[in-house]
Amino acid sequence: MERNQMHRQLANMRKALFDQGYLDEQFVQLEELQDDVNPNFVEEIVTLFYRDSTRLILNIEQALEKSSLDFSKLDTYMHQLKGKTTSIGAIRVKNECTQFADYCNAGNGEGCKRTFQQLKKEYSTLKKKLETYFQFARQIGPVETACRSSY
Repeated sequence: MERNQMHRQLANMRKALFDQGYLDEQFVQLEELQDDVNPNFVEEIVTLFYRDSTRLILNIEQALEKSSLDFSKLDTYMHQLKGKTTSIGAIRVKNECTQFADYCNAGNGEGCKRTFQQLKKEYSTLKKKLETYFQFARQIGPVETACRSSY
């Protein structure tokens, strides 16, 4: 495959992440921090996000398995997860975090459990899409600097 064609394919993959509502402007801001000195900055940040958030998701899962739910603890975990998702621009996951927090505040355990299952789906889907995107980006080499109008 020709290099220009590969760059176009990568740009289309990136655009789809925005068009399908997986990422928002915060991801673009991360891309703007990436440069020749740190060409894998965004991938490194996303990798850290998944490493840190995996622990939080496990904590939430364990807290939801208890017979009496501690909504305050669940809300604290979810607030931390929402902050992390916001930092990388993972908008769909962030929206599920917000919904979960609303159910926590209402003391709705079933709503929390249902939303958490959807959150895990969105989280997993985004992870797969970003892994594919970053893997392809590494194959074709450095990409020109991000620009706001490209998404």
